Order: sequence, then structure tokens, then C-alpha cells
Amino acid sequence: MTLEDTSLTSKEELNAELKALLQRAYESGVDVEGGFECRNGVEHPDWDVIITEVTKNEQLE
Repeated sequence: MTLEDTSLTSKEELNAELKALLQRAYESGVDVEGGFECRNGVEHPDWDVIITEVTKNEQLE
């Protein structure tokens, strides 16, 4: 797996990257729900990410 060095400058860009990543994982059969620890070494903070599926609001689609 290779990671592109893409600079993100806004929450909107971060959301778009996360959306694309989750869609690719889901389409590949990965169970994306649950908690994920993201350990990043000493130079960056660590994060805990929790993903839950939400009910679609049919009126907004």
C-alpha cells in the first residue's frame, strides 16, 4: 500500500479524504465499524478513531 503525500488544509478536505477511504474499504469488504488506534510515533499525536454507521436521512438525499 502506498500513501499519497496530500496536504490537507481544511476540515472539508479531511472529510473528503476520510469519505473516500471508508468507501474504498467498504467496497473491498472491510468491516469499517469500530474503534481504531492511530499511533504516530513521537513527532505526531496519537488518535483514537471510532466509526459508527448512521441511518440515512432520506429527505436530504
